[in-house]
Amino acid sequence: MSGAPPDPDIARAALPAAYADWRNSALGRITDALEERLLLDRIGPARGLRILDVGCGDGVLATRLAAAGARVTGLDASTKMLAAARRRADAAEVELKLVHGDAAALPFDDAGFDVVLSVATLCFSDAPRKPFAEMVRVAAPGGRVVLGELGRWSLWAAQRRIKGWLGSPVWRTARFRSRGDLLGLAGDAGLGGASVTGAVFYPPLGLAARLMAPLDPAIGAVTTIGAAFLVLDATKPAATPA
Repeated sequence: MSGAPPDPDIARAALPAAYADWRNSALGRITDALEERLLLDRIGPARGLRILDVGCGDGVLATRLAAAGARVTGLDASTKMLAAARRRADAAEVELKLVHGDAAALPFDDAGFDVVLSVATLCFSDAPRKPFAEMVRVAAPGGRVVLGELGRWSLWAAQRRIKGWLGSPVWRTARFRSRGDLLGLAGDAGLGGASVTGAVFYPPLGLAARLMAPLDPAIGAVTTIGAAFLVLDATKPAATPA
């Protein structure tokens, strides 16, 4: 998730190995667990929900939600990632619909999902309002949009900016966002009840993760300052009677 490499075209060939390396590290395991916990807490009980995971990658979260009883559709622009997601879902023996497509032009009807989820997708978009508007469009009235993004004010963001300045093809294109940025997206799209919660308040070091992870949820309950990962949770207004 926030620590693993994202999915711009230029880096796709290396993604499966990079994900594996990240998840085999203590820092990766601890960080992913905290991010996943926050996302699942925001989504709540998943059984019976129609969930769309935009930019599903190799399907870790989509598979988890399907195992919890949700009807999950995963969309990604990378066929390599979709193949990895299919292998993961098959190994877990869960049903997962996978679709190749573009977040800025979702190939779904209006109002088809109870929850639209996206993790670390908009941070690699030059025009984030278009994919976000698409997520809102396909959410049902009264449904929710849950967006996980890379926090602007953190040591992780500082490290990634330096990597971008030094020529990293991945981090050179990244846009980090603040709590205010995410609330602004939700407000401009007409969503209600928007809140932003943070996670991963430690620097990108395995020892720091081991020491601070037990305190992370408590810190996230009171602030987003210093969070490497931010989650927006907002609701699409219910349809009004004609």
